[in-house]
Amino acid sequence: MNAPNRFELFVLEDGEKPVEVTEDTKIPNAATFKIVKQDHTLGNMVRAQVLSMPQVLFAGYKVPHPLHPYFLLKIQTDGTMTPQAVLEQACTKLIATISSLEAKFKREFSFKTTEGNVPEDPYGTTGVGAQSWGTGKDYLDF
Repeated sequence: MNAPNRFELFVLEDGEKPVEVTEDTKIPNAATFKIVKQDHTLGNMVRAQVLSMPQVLFAGYKVPHPLHPYFLLKIQTDGTMTPQAVLEQACTKLIATISSLEAKFKREFSFKTTEGNVPEDPYGTTGVGAQSWGTGKDYLDF
């Protein structure tokens, strides 16, 4: 089969750099980053975070081939920051966002385990007089 071994998709080889930077000679204040052993998941998150920064004029990524585990990220700035600084700042913000999401998830999950036996209801109604799913009239009944 043509597919590489699974571990080759995410384990860096000895001496392999995770990020390679190529300055763009045709476009001012632009650079292309080759990020190895990653795919669309990280590429799209980083692209979206970079685009949220006001110094960025363009940001896009592509995965040249599905069997090659890397993506190319191109960033062009307005000149107030370098593309490398923008990428570093965007990654820092993305890590903070994901850490915040993780903390919120763990907090909500801990509440779920301490609540006890509360019956599941998609409408959030519990107790006396609460309708169960599929009984009575709802907004779809004419």
